[in-house]
Amino acid sequence: MRGFFYPYTPPPPPPFNQPNDFRDGPPASPPPSFTPQPSPFRVDPGSIKQCRRKFTYIWLSNGDAFWFYPTFIGRRSISGFRWTGFMWVFYGTDLRNITSFICY
Repeated sequence: MRGFFYPYTPPPPPPFNQPNDFRDGPPASPPPSFTPQPSPFRVDPGSIKQCRRKFTYIWLSNGDAFWFYPTFIGRRSISGFRWTGFMWVFYGTDLRNITSFICY
């Protein structure tokens, strides 16, 4: 599976004092209006973790490239919100599908 996305629907509130990766939802504003150059970073959970809850531009192995706002970064996958050009939608993919990234 290359990835998935669907319109964002806020989840129910988490139990008291429990973390919730979706508590902020998508960003309140669009991403930056420029397209960055590919980054030399290798994709692994340690290197991309710094991008959590930051505007991040990612390049996929299938040639797709887009603005992304990660809210969860696991050992093998990443999820958050992908910019479609006019709105944020929830999206997730395997880290192996990402060839490069840069975050701001």
